[in-house]
Amino acid sequence: MKKHAYLFLSFVFLFSGVFAQEQSNEKPQGHTDQNKFRQMKDLLATPNETRNASGAPGHAYTQQQVDYVMNIRLDENTNQIFGDEKITYHNNSKDHLEYLWIQLDQNMRAKDSKTPDANPESFKTPFNGPTMFTKNNLKERFDGGFNIEYVKNDDGSPLSHSINRTMMRINLPKPLAPGAVFKFSIKWHYNINDINIDGGRSGLETFPDGNNNYTIAQFFPRLCVYDNVEGWQNMQFWGRSEFALEFGNYDVKITAPADHILEATGELQNPKEVLSKEHQKRLKLAEKSFKDPVFIVTEEESVAAGKSRSTKEKTWHFKAEKVRDYAFASSRKYIWDAMAVNINGKTVMAISLYPKEGNPLWEEHSTRVVANTLEEYSKLTFDYPYSKAISVHSERQGMEYPMICFNYGRPDPDGSYSERLKRGMIGVITHEVGHNFFPMIVNSDERQWTWMDEGLNSFVETLAELDYDPNFITGNLPKDIVDYMGGDQSHISPIMSHGDYVYQFGPNAYTKPAAGLYMLRQTIMGPELFDYAFRTYSQRWMFKHPTPADFFRTMEDASAMDLDWFWRGWFYTTDYTDIGVKEVKQFYLTDKPTETAKETAKKYNMNLDDFKDRLVYYAEAENGDIPQDAKGVSDFKFLTDYIASLPEAEKAKLNSAAPKYFYEVVFEKPGGLVMPIILNITYEDGTTERKTYPAQIWRYNDKEVSKVFKTNKRITGLAIDPDLETADVDTSNNSWPRKAEDNKFDAFKNKVNN
Repeated sequence: MKKHAYLFLSFVFLFSGVFAQEQSNEKPQGHTDQNKFRQMKDLLATPNETRNASGAPGHAYTQQQVDYVMNIRLDENTNQIFGDEKITYHNNSKDHLEYLWIQLDQNMRAKDSKTPDANPESFKTPFNGPTMFTKNNLKERFDGGFNIEYVKNDDGSPLSHSINRTMMRINLPKPLAPGAVFKFSIKWHYNINDINIDGGRSGLETFPDGNNNYTIAQFFPRLCVYDNVEGWQNMQFWGRSEFALEFGNYDVKITAPADHILEATGELQNPKEVLSKEHQKRLKLAEKSFKDPVFIVTEEESVAAGKSRSTKEKTWHFKAEKVRDYAFASSRKYIWDAMAVNINGKTVMAISLYPKEGNPLWEEHSTRVVANTLEEYSKLTFDYPYSKAISVHSERQGMEYPMICFNYGRPDPDGSYSERLKRGMIGVITHEVGHNFFPMIVNSDERQWTWMDEGLNSFVETLAELDYDPNFITGNLPKDIVDYMGGDQSHISPIMSHGDYVYQFGPNAYTKPAAGLYMLRQTIMGPELFDYAFRTYSQRWMFKHPTPADFFRTMEDASAMDLDWFWRGWFYTTDYTDIGVKEVKQFYLTDKPTETAKETAKKYNMNLDDFKDRLVYYAEAENGDIPQDAKGVSDFKFLTDYIASLPEAEKAKLNSAAPKYFYEVVFEKPGGLVMPIILNITYEDGTTERKTYPAQIWRYNDKEVSKVFKTNKRITGLAIDPDLETADVDTSNNSWPRKAEDNKFDAFKNKVNN
C-alpha cells in the first residue's frame, strides 16, 4: 500500500483571497507614481495633423526643398576651394518666412572661431606628441573659415545678410509666402584644412611624394531645415553633432587638375570629356560584373599618374536628384574599382577609390563591403534608391555624405595589416555606406538627436557585418555596453541628450542605441515583428524628417507591442540592468499540513479548517483515505476527491503527468531597468530548458518576483541571461547555486552607496 502524501502548494492564495477587501485600495508592492510601465504621454509631443499618433506623417505634413546650381574649382597649388552657387528655396510650409538660415560649417575653423575656446585644454590631452603640441602652441591658428565674397538677389542686387559664427541669416526683402520660391546666389572661397594636422570631416591629406588626396564636403553654404516641429534648426556647429539638411536637386560642375580622378554625389553627365576611352570601356564592364570588382584605374596606372603633375584642368559635371547634401573626392593617386549590385532587380554600382597605400586591404574588401552593405540595409529598410555608393580611402577619416563616404584603414608600408585594422576598415565602410539610409534618406535631425542616425545606423551595421563575416566582432552587442552602463553615473547621460553635451559620445550615440535595438530585435520583439515595424518606419520616413516620437510610435503601431517601458528606461534614463536569483525554495510531498501552513494560520489567528478550499493538498493513495493526523481538516477539498470523480482514462493521464518536484524561485532586480527574465534550467540528468518571461513580469513589483516550477526531474542549476542578451551589469547573482566570481560591479555599487 502506497504511503499517503500531500503537498501544500501556496499559502499566498489565502492571503490574496481572504484579505482582498482590505488590500483593494492599496498599490501593489513596488508600484509608485514612477511606475516603469506607465505610458510616455509625459515625454512625447501630442500627435497632430503634421505627425499622427501612429508615428506616420500627418495629412498636413510639409517640408521644404532647396535646389543648388554650383560651379566649384579645386586649386591644388594653393589648396583652396572657390565656388559660386545659385540657390532656389521652395517654401512648402504654411508659414510666412521672414528670413532664411544657412550653415557655414567651415567657420568652426575660422581664426575667430569659438570652438577652440569651448574645448578644455591641458598638457596631458589632447597634446598627443610633437605634431599636436606644435599645432596648438607654436603655430598660428589655421584660418579655414568661409570667405563670403557676395550674397545677391536673383537680379544681382546685394542681399542683406548677417553671420553669427557657423550660421548666416538671409534677411528677405519681404516675407516669403507659403508656396512661394526665393532665388539668390552666394560666392565664396576658403583654405582647405589638412586632416592629419588640423583634423576635420573634410579636407586633404598630403603624401610624402607631394600628391594630395582631397575628400571635400561641407564646402558650400547650405540651407538649414525649417520644419513643423522645431521651426529653424539653426543650432551652432561645434564640430561634433552633425547636420540637418533639406532635400533638393543639385547641378554641380567641379574643375580640378586634368590628371585627377574625381567622384562625387550624383550622375556623371560628361564621361567622354573626363574619362579616356579605355576607362569608359572598363566602366561598362563593371556595370555587368555582379561577382567581382573590375578595375577602371589600375594600381600601375595610378602610380604612374602620381609621378608627374598636370598644369591643365578639366571640369566634371554631375547632377543629383532628391539628395540632402553634396561631397566629392579628387586625386591623381586613385585606384578605381567597381562592381554591380542587384537591388531587387535594379543595378546599383559599388565603387571604391584608394591610393596604393590602401592595398592590399582595400582591393580585397572595400567594394565587396560596399555591395554587402547595400544588400543588407535594403533588406531591412527599403531598396537603395540611388545609382551608386562610393567608398574613398583616407588615412584618418570616417564620414558620410549622399552616395559617397570617406573611410580609414591603412596597412603598414610593407602592405601588412592586423586583424584589428581589417575589422576596423570593414566596420567603418559598412557604417559610412550605411549612412546613405540613415540620415541621408531617413533624414533625422543629427544636430539634436545624434542617436537617430548614428545609433540606428550602428544597429543595422551590426547585422550587415555579421552577414559579411558571422564571426565579426561588432562592438555593438548588449554585452559590449555593460562596462559603460555600469560605470560612473556622474559621467553618463541618457541617450535622449544633445550630442554636444554628453560625456561619452561614442557609447551614448552609437553603442547603447545599437545594443538596445539589437536586444529589442533578438530578445524582446523577435526578428519577425521587429523587422516589419522597422521597415515600416524606414519607408514611412524616406526623404522626410522624422523625430524620436515618430520612431517610437511607429515601432509600437506596426507591431502591436507596448514598448513604452523600454523607450523610457533605455533611452530616457541611465538605469542599468541587474537581475538575479535571490532565493530558491523546494516544496516536498508530505502527509500532513506543512509548518508553513500552520505558521500562516497562526499569524492571521485562523484555524486550519478556516483555510477550506484555499489549501491544496496533493494526495497519492490507493484508497484516497484522509490521514487521521490531518485533524480539523475533514471538510477540506482534497485532490483525491477530485481525482476520484474523474473517468478512468482521465485518472491515468493525470497520474502520468503529475510532477514530482516543486520549486519556488524568487528573482530580484537591483537594477533600475525592467527587462525580460531569460532563464536556463539545468536538470540532474544534464538536460537543459530555456524559459523567457516578458518584462511585464515586473509590472506589480519592481524589486522582486517569484515563479513556481513543477517538474519530474530535479533541478540542479539556474542561470539568468546565459547568452548575455540584456546587458546585465552584475552576473555574480545570475546563477543558482551561486558561483564564486570576481565582480567588478561591486566596486561601483559600493561607491554609489557610500
